[in-house]
Amino acid sequence: MNARAALTLWQRELQRFFRQPSRVAGAIGTPLVFWLFMGSGLGGSFRLPGASGVSYLQFFFPGTIALVLLFAAIFSTISVIEDRHEGFLQGVLVAPVGRGAIVAGKVLGGATLAWLQGLVFLLLAPLAGLPLTVPSFLAAAGVLALLAVGLTAIGFGFAWKVDSVQGFHAVMNVVLLPMWLLSGSFFPLVGAPLWLGLLMRINPLTYGIAALRGAIGGGGGATVAMPVFPLGITAGMALVAFAADLLVTRGGRVE
Repeated sequence: MNARAALTLWQRELQRFFRQPSRVAGAIGTPLVFWLFMGSGLGGSFRLPGASGVSYLQFFFPGTIALVLLFAAIFSTISVIEDRHEGFLQGVLVAPVGRGAIVAGKVLGGATLAWLQGLVFLLLAPLAGLPLTVPSFLAAAGVLALLAVGLTAIGFGFAWKVDSVQGFHAVMNVVLLPMWLLSGSFFPLVGAPLWLGLLMRINPLTYGIAALRGAIGGGGGATVAMPVFPLGITAGMALVAFAADLLVTRGGRVE
């Protein structure tokens, strides 16, 4: 029963997405503009310590994919607030379905959409000068899956507690976007001020970006030799965020 409920919620997320093609433009269009404009504008002054010959378009590319995932996760988890206001979520909660099935269906549905959009953007890697081979594509796809689950689960936890879309946007601006900015996506950890470097080191998304760089490059050449530690931290972020969602949903009834 719970597995069927989770599958139904997962399918519902996908159906809603394909009925709203504007979400694709929002999730991919904005990061694409960021990558093209900022990558081109900062390319002339960018120098990555210890990795000569890496352009800013190459360095910024893995972070841009993470931004695609972040926007896709935000758009998908906003549906939690919409479902609450429309009464759908209350109907699901009174049904004989475990909270774990609700979390799994909503998070995995949103993560699937984020992952698919991230894969589409990943195909642009050759335009950034990053060779995309079958092994590097598969390795990057695995990292993107972990990041998609982690970011969607984080967004779900906030959306479950926030009562309005406006409030969720505030969370996005105060928590989620700074989390991306301090992940090594926009500027490297090397050379950052001490206090900023500490924030970047305790940010779990930093290690997801490092694992993604290990898969496709963007920090000194393409490679599939992903460091085990960053990959483990990324997987841990996804598991901890998912477990936190289970605790949040069991903490009380959604009004």
